Amino acid sequence: MPPVAKYRSEPWLQSPLRTPVGEIELAGLLRNVPGIDPTGMRILRRFTLVLMVEGKGYYRDARGTRLEIGPGDVVLVFPEIAHAYGPLPGSEWTQIYFVFDGPQFQLWRAQGLLAPEHPVLRLGAMDYWRRRLLEVVKSEPLHTAGAPLRALGRLLHVLTDMVAADAESTRQAGRDAWLENSLRLLGDRGAAGWLTPQEVAPMVGLNYENFRKRFVQLTHESPGRYQKRRRLEWACAAIYHGETSLKQIADTLGFCDVFHFSKAFKQEIGFTPSDYRRRVRGH
Repeated sequence: MPPVAKYRSEPWLQSPLRTPVGEIELAGLLRNVPGIDPTGMRILRRFTLVLMVEGKGYYRDARGTRLEIGPGDVVLVFPEIAHAYGPLPGSEWTQIYFVFDGPQFQLWRAQGLLAPEHPVLRLGAMDYWRRRLLEVVKSEPLHTAGAPLRALGRLLHVLTDMVAADAESTRQAGRDAWLENSLRLLGDRGAAGWLTPQEVAPMVGLNYENFRKRFVQLTHESPGRYQKRRRLEWACAAIYHGETSLKQIADTLGFCDVFHFSKAFKQEIGFTPSDYRRRVRGH
């Protein structure tokens, strides 16, 4: 029987990095982690991010989540939520960890970007994420006045990319290619203008009625409603840049005149185009 590998800790921080918007309390690498017994879950007072580096393991929490995890998976531990994780029998476990908290992370939680109901991010590319996390605290000396704020910014950047990568992989896994193509065709203004939903349907291999029904089932809005929202988002950008008149924008979007464009814009955005321009450009 081979000897049991010894637990090892390699801390990356000598002391916490504190800023007015958040702090990084601990960071480092743990080898041969023994794990937490699911029958005796623990509760932490701060957020913890765990990147699985080696091994196969499990994650459990008091919300009923039961998942197996492997290299490239990220576990997000939330304050006040009982949880357990560790290696599966016969597997060793190596992890990178960050312990953090503060107003910025609480805001992300309140807005659903960090969600207790989604505690494991399936990222893959373990070496890439390992390097990104190492750069958070190892890319510059941390004793200068501005270093903690820059380190926190780097952690937020990595978290943003992790959440986005997980969302994209989850969306791709849960949607057919026809829907991804439909969203692109409806939402982007091509050289010849905007394609109508009726034009998009045969381009993705569906008749219009079937296309509309399946689109609503998966996105909870009609193709026309989705495209209207995307067109008016395009109008917001055009107004902000200020290079196009309201009449030109109305014409580009296919409205018969500025009045109807303004009415639709206010219904969607909450302001008239003129009010929106004053808010974002100051005139």
